[in-house]
Parts: sequence; C-alpha cells; structure tokens
Amino acid sequence: MTASLTSPEDTLPTIGFIGLGNMGSGMTKNLQAAGYPLVVTDLRRESAEPLLAGGAQWASTPREVASASDIVITMLPTPKHVGAVASGADGLVAGLADGGTWVDMSTSVPEVLDSIRRSETHRDLRILDAPVSGMSVGAANGMLQIFIGGEAEDVARLRPVFEAMGDPERILHVGGYGAGYAVKLMINQLWFSHLVATAEVLSVGVAAGVDLGVLRDALVASPANSTFVSRDVLSILDHGDYDEGFAIALACKDLGLSIDLARSVGMPVELSSLVEQVFRRARAQYGDLAGEMTPVRLYEDLLGTDLRREASVTSSVEVAA
Repeated sequence: MTASLTSPEDTLPTIGFIGLGNMGSGMTKNLQAAGYPLVVTDLRRESAEPLLAGGAQWASTPREVASASDIVITMLPTPKHVGAVASGADGLVAGLADGGTWVDMSTSVPEVLDSIRRSETHRDLRILDAPVSGMSVGAANGMLQIFIGGEAEDVARLRPVFEAMGDPERILHVGGYGAGYAVKLMINQLWFSHLVATAEVLSVGVAAGVDLGVLRDALVASPANSTFVSRDVLSILDHGDYDEGFAIALACKDLGLSIDLARSVGMPVELSSLVEQVFRRARAQYGDLAGEMTPVRLYEDLLGTDLRREASVTSSVEVAA
C-alpha cells in the first residue's frame, strides 16, 4: 500500500498485529485507542481478549492477518520467531498483497527481512524494520522511542501509525533497511554496559565505606553521569526492582544479537563480550525469568548486602529538579 495515511478525511487503514506479549499488548491498546481497526493473532488467544472486546478481529494464522490488513506489524521475541511467522503457506508474506506493507518492530537482525526482500522482489513489498525502546511501561503509555530503517517516503506515510504507539519527538528515521535494527542493538548494548559498570562502581564504593546515596549523588554531579546512574538504577536502589517485566533471557538474546552484528561487520568488541558473559552468569544463577537488571545482584552477593538507599535519604539533585 502506498496511499497517504495522513489525511484526516481518509479512512484509517486496518492494522494487522502479530505478537501480543508485554510490548505488543500495550502497542495494540494504543493503536485501538487511536481508532485503527485491528486484526490480531498470538500463540495465546486470551492475550487478545481486551482487544477483541474493543472490536478487534481475531485471525488464526499470520497469513489471515496479512490478508485482512492494510499494514502488518510484528512484535516478536527473536529473529527465529520473525522468520517462522513470515514464512510458509500460512506465513504473513503469503498473505500480503503485492505492494503491501510489513513493519517488524521486534529487536532482530537484518538477515530475515533481507532474504524475504530478495525472494519477493517482483512483488514490490514495503518491508521496514522499526524496533523500539521504552520497555513495557513505554508501550502501555504510548511513549516508545522508535528507530525506523527504510525508505523515507514509507516512513512519512506510516508516521501516524508510529505516533499512535510512540513519542512523536523520538520517532527517528535512522537510515535504510536494517539501520533500525542496528541502532536498537547498539542502544541496548550501551545500556547493558552502563548497568554492569554502575553495579561495579557502587559496590566498590560501598565496600570502601562510602554511603551509597552520597556516592550515587557524586556520580550524578560528575562527568561520569549517565541516564542509568541518574534515573534507571533508582528502581533497584529505592525499590529493589530488577525489572522483571523484561526477562534476563531476552536481555541475553539481545546481547547475543549485538555481538553477532559486530562479528558480521568485522569489529572487535571485547568489552561488549565481557558484559554479555556477566549477563549470562546472572541468568544461570537466578533463572531465565529474572529481571533484566538482575546482574546487579551478582555484585550485591559479593558485597554481602543489597544496594539500597536509606528511605529517608533524598538526592539533592532530585530536590533541585
């Protein structure tokens, strides 16, 4: 489909959505709230019940989703899942009309979509990669950051759809096909590296006798500050929340994809490889379903105490804010 989606007089296109997990459930809720007709499927029909109650249609296969939709969106756990949903007689590619649009918003790698583009060149399919950041909270609130790889005219055409799910100021066209995947993987890699580095620094400082709150405030006020230190780590320091909304098994998957990407372009990534091993050790010790921030527990165990600020301590930086 190549018609504009921006005219208020136009009928909104039907969105087919495959994958109604922690992220997809929030994204579809916001699409439905914006007025988009939905056709959905998932391994668990019960995950679609709130959408069906709101008027969405259920489809039994990805092919049925694509056949009944103007635009198909996938939000799936791994590249393997993306490939499985796309391929075969019941796959979404078989159901797409010639010239149809598919947007994969999973955290994945270019190979799956590239192979489909090569095999379907005669059909002029519009296939974009548009992974997201913002976790399940951002998905539920419609404030995701979205990194889009594809042609500029398709990005402009689909912007209203992206804006129904994401923060308009943080919906970025980052380049051609595959660029969205690469940017998302690099963001994940840097965030995970910040997590491990912060856990080490806080643990060493506390072991050396520095008050945890004072140490964290000093880091925030220093050139070493980061969003992780100033904001994200507070879920652990104040609430003992290691973010179980995103399982460490998925974090390890993302780290593995990042390392694979580096290998494919011939770049050595010694630090990233070490961070990946720290995450895999935490996964082995605490289980697949532990939160993505669980590697901090490895350092807490070595320290012999949890990294928690006193309830009465309030950061001077937060007061100023």
